[in-house]
Amino acid sequence: MWKRFLLAVVILAAVLTGLALMQPDTFRIERSVLIKAPPERVFAYLDDFRQWPAWSPWERLDPAMQRDYSGAPRGQGAIYTWNGNDDVGQGRMEIVDRTPPRMLAIRLDFTKPFESHNQVRFVLTPRPDGTAVSWAMSGESPFAMKLVEVFTSLEDMAGPDFERGLAQLKEVAEKPR
Repeated sequence: MWKRFLLAVVILAAVLTGLALMQPDTFRIERSVLIKAPPERVFAYLDDFRQWPAWSPWERLDPAMQRDYSGAPRGQGAIYTWNGNDDVGQGRMEIVDRTPPRMLAIRLDFTKPFESHNQVRFVLTPRPDGTAVSWAMSGESPFAMKLVEVFTSLEDMAGPDFERGLAQLKEVAEKPR
């Protein structure tokens, strides 16, 4: 009986490993929203990490999260590190490129719950009725992420956070000043 159980465990592990190895080596998540505000106003919330608590979907998941700002106060070279609960993990963001008020690129490094290195890009496009904002994240899929994706997709896990963040960005950017 133990031999059958052990054989079943080995077969299950092999199947899960095989399914994980069949997952893509990279990922990309992207969401967009139309904000009834000029690009300069929207860009100001993105270009300054100290403004992120007003709209970021992860800031509200851990009010006791430890935050540190270093480097430039905003724009290229601005750095934001955080250490929080299991919902937000631990990591670092750095603004690595920008074209105000049209584009912002961020290097995003997670150290917990698992290590990953990603690229984030915000693209702002002026429209007659406001600003179209696109928020994308892409990166490599390490084996641990591939294993998770056997059961659920990164789209399903992070997509709703992007949607919530864009809705909150829309709310704060559209408020009259």
